[in-house]
Amino acid sequence: MAKKRSGGGLTGTQQAAKFLGVSVLAGAVLAGIALPAAGALGLAAKGTVEGFDEIPSNLKTPPLSQRTKILDAEGGLIATVYSRDRTVVPLDKISPYMQKAIVAIEDGRFYEHGAIDLKGVLRAINRNAQSGGVSQGASTLTQQYVKNVFVEEAGDDPEKVAQATQQTIGRKVRELKFAIQVEEELGKKKILENYLNITFFGQQAYGIEAASQRYFSKRAADLSLGEAAMMAGLVQSPSRYDPINDIQEATKRRNVVLQRMADVKDISQAEADKAKAAPLKLKVRTPKNGCITAVSGAGFFCDYVRKTILSDPIFGKTAEERQKLWNLGGLTVRTTLDPRAQAAANEAAVAKINKDDPVAASVVQVQPGTGKIVSMGQSRPYGLDQKKHETTLNLAVSNRMGGSTYGFQVGSTFKPITAAAALEKGISPAQPYTTPWKITLDKSSFLTCKGRPSGYDKWDLQNEVESEAGTWDMTSALGKSINTYFAMLEQQTGLCETVQMAKKLGYERGDGKPIEENASITLGGEVSTPLSMASAYAAFANRGQYCTPIAIESVRAANGDKLNVPDTKCTRAMSERTADTINQMLKGVVEDGTGTRAGLSDRDNAGKTGTTNDRKDAWFVGYTPNLSTAVWVGDDIGEKKSMYRITIGGEYYDKVCGGCLPGPIWRIAMTGALDASETPSFAPISVPRAEKPKDKEEGDEGPNKPGKPGKPGDNKPTNPFPGITLPPGMIGGAGNDNGRGGNR
Repeated sequence: MAKKRSGGGLTGTQQAAKFLGVSVLAGAVLAGIALPAAGALGLAAKGTVEGFDEIPSNLKTPPLSQRTKILDAEGGLIATVYSRDRTVVPLDKISPYMQKAIVAIEDGRFYEHGAIDLKGVLRAINRNAQSGGVSQGASTLTQQYVKNVFVEEAGDDPEKVAQATQQTIGRKVRELKFAIQVEEELGKKKILENYLNITFFGQQAYGIEAASQRYFSKRAADLSLGEAAMMAGLVQSPSRYDPINDIQEATKRRNVVLQRMADVKDISQAEADKAKAAPLKLKVRTPKNGCITAVSGAGFFCDYVRKTILSDPIFGKTAEERQKLWNLGGLTVRTTLDPRAQAAANEAAVAKINKDDPVAASVVQVQPGTGKIVSMGQSRPYGLDQKKHETTLNLAVSNRMGGSTYGFQVGSTFKPITAAAALEKGISPAQPYTTPWKITLDKSSFLTCKGRPSGYDKWDLQNEVESEAGTWDMTSALGKSINTYFAMLEQQTGLCETVQMAKKLGYERGDGKPIEENASITLGGEVSTPLSMASAYAAFANRGQYCTPIAIESVRAANGDKLNVPDTKCTRAMSERTADTINQMLKGVVEDGTGTRAGLSDRDNAGKTGTTNDRKDAWFVGYTPNLSTAVWVGDDIGEKKSMYRITIGGEYYDKVCGGCLPGPIWRIAMTGALDASETPSFAPISVPRAEKPKDKEEGDEGPNKPGKPGKPGDNKPTNPFPGITLPPGMIGGAGNDNGRGGNR
């Protein structure tokens, strides 16, 4: 729109605006704010003449804050979230009764005047002068709309809201200037549409559509005459005329609107009288907002999606930009949540653990090859009522994303990571170590990635029970979760190489700090999260390719524009051969090792148990070629307690172990999620095994000769600890060990 003529003069509209500013604005200001008649007119006129052209010419109407819909992978609604409950609708989707009612009661001459109603101004000046105060205003519906735009732009900032509504001449001048521009640029119908979508109708409802749903549980298009009149009456004072809190006041106000509609000939007097006689029939719908309303126990996943949008730079370079996007809403967020998997995770999380138990369970599932998070379940429900044992703490994720402060020690579920690092270095899975059940190692023999010793003191460690002494190869050591074996394997592989493999697999601490390079990492001494572990194991299932976890498939703005979303990034963490070898070895864990109670009988599956010192954390992490699931059980409230002699889910446990509680939970989650799905197999591979030690004649100098351990990759037995002899009858091997295996 040209602001000036070709010769540089003002357009007709601008001339009229300036004239109105000088001649009428004083009256409008006087009518709209409490100023005495004497002196006010001259002050307003002076301010108008000097400042009118300095006001910005373009009214920046902010997009209206609306509801955001969070959907599952199949398009089902998970939750609706909003900072302001609003659904924008076009004018043809708003009842004609509503359109007439709001005009009649707020600005009966709306279609006859411009931005300013001169008759209304003169009437208001006269009425206010007689009363000595402000008994009547003269703001047109257009001016009210402009004011609402300022308020909407202020958001929830009290200071900005105060500035947008302050009763000053300067604000009235600015409001008038913009009202004139809006009249010219938008036209009456668009102004009415915008007004009905921006206005607050009380009870957290912004805009006519949300208000119609709130009070009458129907669309704005379906409002009857009486309902529309009540809604129009709310605008003047949503709290005073709130029908939920005061039906009598709301009815009186409705009748005032009906009579006004009859007076301006929008309806007949008979129609008005009939509507007045009818009682208000509310059908109140309680607003549902936020992840606390999420269906299918998906509250934790919903909150993870929210935090993703608020934290990922792809949704805005600054935290302020991302918060503005979220508050503005109107988004349609399609997520990776699989309804069947979520139902299975929910069932599994509460199958063995009650919500009021002293410990909790977390179940999270990730799709190998895509990084898609398909479920998040917990034994405690999502919510704010602690008396009902509800929580908003997401046990599956990092602190930054709403999880615990540090995460949890992962125990023996780390051992496959050490094994992968060893295989990548060329160490054969047939590599044997012979140990008693207790050993002592020098921490100085474990070097960090900077080439420094991880410590200078001794590291004392032991296996679960005394019977676990003997000779083990990688397969049997994983199956029976032999601590001494993996300490020695890490020593040969290298601490740095082990840590680097963990990083390649996305292993992260829950507090976001760097992984500490301690020798005990191979036994799970470092903290992490269930989501991190499920994603790491998904790389084994994906034949060595690690994919970053994602929860969002697509996001569309209110106008239909498609926004960028975080994509999974897949990188090779290990060779296919290494991953295939790990898969075959971990199959043994669920077939005849510590995880037999978790194993699935109808498809290829693999996994690892984990239990930490003093049994404060218990894990089972496992997978099939098409799904990876991590289950954690432990104390989520206050200082962590040991799980000895404890009743959980009505069942007594002398001591909780990874295979006896998280394992069965994992089995339930996997069975439900994979029901009727394809049954792919792991890539077949032959895994070398160590030869069982044989008695030697005196003077025989084989590979087990003290001081001459076998080279990495040598399939023959070695003895890396000179002076240690094999205890009679304590030979480890391919699943024939007599040590207890269900307690890791």
